[in-house]
Amino acid sequence: MNAPLTYEFDAGIATIKMDDGKANVMNSRMLQALNTALDRAQADQAIVVLTGRTGMFSGGFDLAVFKGDPQEQYQMLEAGARLTERLLSFAHPVVAVCTGHAIAMGAFLLLCADVRIGLDRETTIQVNELQIGLTLPRFAVEVCRQRLAPAHLNIATLSAQPYSPHKAVLAGFLDEVVPAASLASALHSNTTRLQKLHAPSFTATKLRLRGAVLTALHEAINEDMVDWTARIRNTASKSA
Repeated sequence: MNAPLTYEFDAGIATIKMDDGKANVMNSRMLQALNTALDRAQADQAIVVLTGRTGMFSGGFDLAVFKGDPQEQYQMLEAGARLTERLLSFAHPVVAVCTGHAIAMGAFLLLCADVRIGLDRETTIQVNELQIGLTLPRFAVEVCRQRLAPAHLNIATLSAQPYSPHKAVLAGFLDEVVPAASLASALHSNTTRLQKLHAPSFTATKLRLRGAVLTALHEAINEDMVDWTARIRNTASKSA
């Protein structure tokens, strides 16, 4: 089975490209691969560029898992939640390149990156949980709260408003939108600027800036895990 992503390191930049051949879903396989790639980036002391393939950044959690083994659901949800915590506190800069649709967990990844670049094409960024019968997890609420513009927080989460790339900048999902032909230039400009920063000061400031967010997020994840554990027990008792 092919890996769902690739890792390339060059001149201090670690490019992690998600491509599972479909929607780049955040199942346990993809999440494990992302953590392994981040381990490598940490060892390489690299700026991370997280990207997808043309037309698709990530479609979010694997909906097929929600129809299967509750234990697998728990593992997927916990790994996704922990990944947001890891990205928000990652010691080196994280640049997300939104190459296409970013739905649910895909949008949460954007909200956890330090710099977010979108492409000027017809794609959708959306927190769509309420459309598909899922209550937004507490960790996702905290991830949205810490980055979305106040005027868009409710409309994005409570009405599942879909955003085009340009509107996503206003909402807070993205920092800039560029034509596909200008992506390489925009990426070079951003990574060059980030490489000039004093690395220890960057890390310390990032943690100081996000200290309250990370505390709230950690508590939210713990509360979510209690809920997810109860769901597994409830499912097991019904099937007994």
